Amino acid sequence: MVEGIDAVWAFLTAALVTLLMVRPAERLARWAGAIDEPGPRSQHTAPTPRMSGLAILIGIEVAGWVWLPIDTETLSVLLGAAVVALIGALDDLFDLPAGLKLLGQLGAATIPVVGGVYPANLTIPFLGGTELGWVAYPLTVIGIALVMNIINLIDGIDGLAAGFCAIACAAMAIIAVSLERYEAGALAALTAGGALGFLRYGFPPASSFMGDTGSNLLGYMIAVASVQGALKTNAVIALVFPLVILAVPLFDTAFVVAKRLKYHQPIFQADRWHFHHRMANIGFSQRRTLLYLYSWSLVLALLALALRFVPYSDDRGNFDPLWTAIMVAVLLAALAVTVYLAFVLEIIKRPRWPGEQNGED
Repeated sequence: MVEGIDAVWAFLTAALVTLLMVRPAERLARWAGAIDEPGPRSQHTAPTPRMSGLAILIGIEVAGWVWLPIDTETLSVLLGAAVVALIGALDDLFDLPAGLKLLGQLGAATIPVVGGVYPANLTIPFLGGTELGWVAYPLTVIGIALVMNIINLIDGIDGLAAGFCAIACAAMAIIAVSLERYEAGALAALTAGGALGFLRYGFPPASSFMGDTGSNLLGYMIAVASVQGALKTNAVIALVFPLVILAVPLFDTAFVVAKRLKYHQPIFQADRWHFHHRMANIGFSQRRTLLYLYSWSLVLALLALALRFVPYSDDRGNFDPLWTAIMVAVLLAALAVTVYLAFVLEIIKRPRWPGEQNGED
């Protein structure tokens, strides 16, 4: 039986194993020819091995087998993780066509769903509970694949995807344990550990890239942990937790897709409109970019934790003045950081003074 403390041990196990396996994964990538050469969209200057997500996979698998109960759901999650990482590794080696890669992602996402990882019903804030029925199966598969691609899209500079996933999964683990979803808490915690273990080599200047092997895997694990930890509960704000925690990559993806649609470009075409690219364009170093985006992610993770733990209401319409004020302050802080970065990234542009030259998008 999984207990709350097991999440801590799962985190530490995954972090240590991943840390130890990055160098062997680098050697395998060099032997296989999975090397990321510098290009016009990249911010690295030297050829770098890009299949080190295999180290994260090994960390997750070892921690999962040790600290999770060996039942149908666990086996399906760990098997799906291996399949996702394999698809990512093939993409790192052979640059798979987008359609084939998506098909593989959907197939991998189906594995945990068949194993029971799906919400039978969904509690939507202000609307109440809704029985999903058969819709739960395709909806969960699509949701898992969507999160994989969202995390893959933000993996554009050293350490961004790994750092974000470490923050997001740590928050998810705490929330899941508080909801007595101990298995989901351990699942999220070992994912955070795997991401953090890799970050030792992935932080700029990175000596190793996780590649699609790692970014798809982390996206898969975040999605599965979200379903297990929040969406399968009857908490009134269960749907809010994943959306708040994943807000930064969701904003980034929505912004980039909107830009591509605006200029009639293919949605899957690579460009330099992501948040980290825009920060590079205005002169931010990689570390400064990470500081801003990590801080944004951390503030939103703290907001999700506040929504779970701050006792501002008794759930009967009665609000405690002090705790409500604290909750409002947290909300305003998250809003202030979001608006500030929207201006920094020129997503929201300040009014131009008369005679001032307009900049380009």
